[in-house]
Amino acid sequence: MALELFGTRSCPYTAELREDLEWRGLEFVEYDVEADEQALVRMLTLTQGGRTVPVLVEDGQVKQIGWQGRGCVVADIPS
Repeated sequence: MALELFGTRSCPYTAELREDLEWRGLEFVEYDVEADEQALVRMLTLTQGGRTVPVLVEDGQVKQIGWQGRGCVVADIPS
């Protein structure tokens, strides 16, 4: 089981989901989509253009968007 967490450093819901994963002892790879444009593009592909974080992906499939019904919206990365 490969878990990936797409989020942002400034999003409190990303932090809460990260803490939950850590509390449950699950291993995951985290991507900051505000700092990593490739991760943002991959997240947009996985969510079909959705910009709400956090996004939890398991084995390449979106498992969860947001945290407890809440999330943060990611803006475009300036080019």
